[in-house]
Amino acid sequence: MSAQRGFFDLDERYAALSAAGDPLEKLAGLIDFEIFRPALDAALQRSDGSRGGRPPLDAVMMFKTLILQTLYGLSDAQAEFQILDRRSFGRFLGLDDGDNTPDETTIWRFREALVRANAIETLFARFDAHLKSLGYLAMGGQIVDASIISAPRQRMTDEERAVVREGGIPQAWAAKPARLAQKDRDARWTLKRGRRKKGADGKFLAEIATPMFGYKSHIGIDQRHGFIRTWSASDAARYDGRELPELIDPANTGSAIWADTAYRSQKNERAILRAGLISKIHFRRAPGKPLPGQRQRANAARSRVRSAVEHVFATQKHRMGLFIRTIGIERAKAKIGLANIAFNFKRFLYWECRPNSA
Repeated sequence: MSAQRGFFDLDERYAALSAAGDPLEKLAGLIDFEIFRPALDAALQRSDGSRGGRPPLDAVMMFKTLILQTLYGLSDAQAEFQILDRRSFGRFLGLDDGDNTPDETTIWRFREALVRANAIETLFARFDAHLKSLGYLAMGGQIVDASIISAPRQRMTDEERAVVREGGIPQAWAAKPARLAQKDRDARWTLKRGRRKKGADGKFLAEIATPMFGYKSHIGIDQRHGFIRTWSASDAARYDGRELPELIDPANTGSAIWADTAYRSQKNERAILRAGLISKIHFRRAPGKPLPGQRQRANAARSRVRSAVEHVFATQKHRMGLFIRTIGIERAKAKIGLANIAFNFKRFLYWECRPNSA
């Protein structure tokens, strides 16, 4: 019969986690999550408990649960299981053996409350203000880009798709509320270009467009530190360039804006000029004509700077597993916003833990 585990056994387990370099311990040590409590309390507007009933789980702990879920790409059910199963998760959340832990329904309800209160933008802004207070000012100019975030593909007839595209509800869906609740009427199909098909001789043959369904994340990062400073979310079919005016960061101390050709338009150039900034948007070649050599060289130089933004999307989609499991643009915006907060946490960890941190 095995001996009963005691208090010091748990201490030894935590010591082993620390020795292995638990990143969550570092994150909890570097970020005072209490800075988010005022925004969370304002969003949740919980009662004082005078009416009785089971007290809700701590708001800051629940917010940290959403961060865990985002960092590791977990569904609500997976998050519930991992919190019960992993010592590192429990320690990050400040939970001891025997404490109440959030189940999938509690996680869903907490996130829904933040969605209804439009609180994600406030929480994002709170951490950005914290970064600035620590000296991580937006510097060096801005890099703007967008990326498609996939969602479960919706099965629709051509007629249903046409109705949804016009903002309506297909009659067959309206007659079945349970079915309607499972249909995402905000996500859209689009074509992702960029893959190149080559022949046997290695020469370029054609550009391949891949159909994708979901939403689009639009971000602006500062060139100096690589933090996301501005962001928005839309359906996947929205044209990248339309979001540029909303992504301009007036707090950035640099004057340049880097972006690819999707952002080059007279309207955007005027917006950049009105903001007193300098356009470093890639030049676009005229149809049927090659790009002049001088502009080719300018684009190459701009690409070396602009490519830094690809790190953000690679981290979010490949390492954090960002995928829109929810239904509707407001929930998708919340998921993308949480991914942006979580990325900035990871970026902050990078800067604070490097040998010559800022």
